[in-house]
Amino acid sequence: MYNGELDKKTKNKQTLRRILHYIWPYRGLVLLSLLLSILTVGLTLYVPILTGRGVDDIAGKGQVDFTGLIAVITAILISILITALAQWIMNHINNKITYRIVRDLRVQAFDHLQELPLSYVDRHSSGDLISRIITDIDQFSDGLLLGFTQLFTGVATIAGTILFMLSINVWITIVVVVLSPMSFLIANFIAKRSFDMFKKQSEARGELTGLTNEMLGGIKVVQAFNHQEDAQKEFDEINGRLSEYSLKATFYSSITNPATRLMYSAIYAGVAIAGSLSVITGNISVGQLSSFLSYTNQYTKPFNEITSVLTEFQNSIASAARIFELLDEPKAPAEPENAVVLEKPKGKICMEDVDFSYVPSVPLIEGLKLSVEPGQRIAIVGPTGCGKTTLINLLMRFYDVQHGAIKVDGHDIREVTRKSLRTSYGMVLQETWLPSASIRDNIAYGRPDASDEEIIEAAKKAYAHNFIMRMPDGYDTIITEGGGNLSQGQKQLLCIARIMLCLPPMLILDEATSSIDTMTEIRIQQAFDQLMKGRTSFIVAHRLSTIQNADKILVMDQGHIIEQGTHEELLKANGFYADLYNSQFAVTE
Repeated sequence: MYNGELDKKTKNKQTLRRILHYIWPYRGLVLLSLLLSILTVGLTLYVPILTGRGVDDIAGKGQVDFTGLIAVITAILISILITALAQWIMNHINNKITYRIVRDLRVQAFDHLQELPLSYVDRHSSGDLISRIITDIDQFSDGLLLGFTQLFTGVATIAGTILFMLSINVWITIVVVVLSPMSFLIANFIAKRSFDMFKKQSEARGELTGLTNEMLGGIKVVQAFNHQEDAQKEFDEINGRLSEYSLKATFYSSITNPATRLMYSAIYAGVAIAGSLSVITGNISVGQLSSFLSYTNQYTKPFNEITSVLTEFQNSIASAARIFELLDEPKAPAEPENAVVLEKPKGKICMEDVDFSYVPSVPLIEGLKLSVEPGQRIAIVGPTGCGKTTLINLLMRFYDVQHGAIKVDGHDIREVTRKSLRTSYGMVLQETWLPSASIRDNIAYGRPDASDEEIIEAAKKAYAHNFIMRMPDGYDTIITEGGGNLSQGQKQLLCIARIMLCLPPMLILDEATSSIDTMTEIRIQQAFDQLMKGRTSFIVAHRLSTIQNADKILVMDQGHIIEQGTHEELLKANGFYADLYNSQFAVTE
């Protein structure tokens, strides 16, 4: 238990140091905010002295000093005006510091996410990642803003009131200062318990965001399989935990203020009694007692605010810790300084004794050897889970091989820049992805500088032009998030049009025509035949009728190439491929 608390304290200190690291570039603004805070506090604390003088000016019957009273009122008004202006400027600066830090942190988090290996993204739900970048950073900004706006002012007020109280009466000041730390003990006791709840609250919120995002993305499937009740139960379970953690976190944080207020009320009452006795004995005047009571109230008020800040800061630290966890994830391996830039690659690809597995204890691909000549069409077939998609991931270097090497034109792809490698491939996947933008921008996703004529020509080659022209705004039609206003086949045609526009030297077609009607598929296959001429192409297909013209067919099973050859050669071998083919084209006699 002790080691756990020690580790938690160490992590909190590390998180605080990192927060200070983000604040450091804005140290000039922080210093200016601190100076304005001191000015504000100084003028605020000067007002009770003026008030005390005003009380003394009217304390005696028939002894009202109108001249002195007017001077006091004038000084009070000037102090209030200057204080208001300083507070306005200070709040503006604090907002500027906070939101610039949040901007920097969010940009860094998003940029870092782009450089993380695909394995990390595969291990975490999109909802959790979204929660870290959006919700947790918002929670962090709330705590940071509260800290800037109240912490500086609170600390300066406490220090200032002690000095002013000492100038009036030392002994009463000592009583106030000695009793005040009790409130910190109460706040510290509560803060320890609230931190755990705030951390669990952030984690549960990430789970809930992930589930909601997942359900909305597949709402049609959920309803088609009547999974609504199960989804609702899962949602209720996570939401119940979030509600429980939120309630406990709010409960612990909410009792801080009343508990400390009780302490301060007791201190205030004690000062009032002691001060009244001092007035009777003549040690202080009525006006000084008035000032002292005002200072006591101002002295205790910052403690209240600071305890609230500390409670909110616990939530902020918990959120910041989740953000820093994301930022601490190692990036994809850096490219070597002398990394090769592929320029007009011919498309000769070699796989030399490649080993790869997603989980070290579960082998997938072992000792894979493959040699592909420029311009060859390579078809990859096999049962589900045999390693077809994994092979594509390795070719694109979404994952790195664990042993052996993959070479393009004699260059190990680990020594080639990722940008030039991936630019050399044109990829159409079974799972389509279209950003929320115009149809024109979606087709030009790989070539933003393409002209309208080139975009239209690519759409015609992909047999997408006709349906595009039937859309409300033609090529300017905005595709909704996830392509909700298009059919699956239309989305796939747009993805094919992207490739037709880029004309890369190498192609990867992973069930590229799986969602297209038969007539359009025949036309697309004809277009692909033209596109693949002279280009090294990898075709992943379940329908064996689409790959009969491939130069080489690779038959995979459990991560190994168990057969390879042309369509006719594999049929004559009467092996695994022949069984697959005959099962698809068997004739019932």
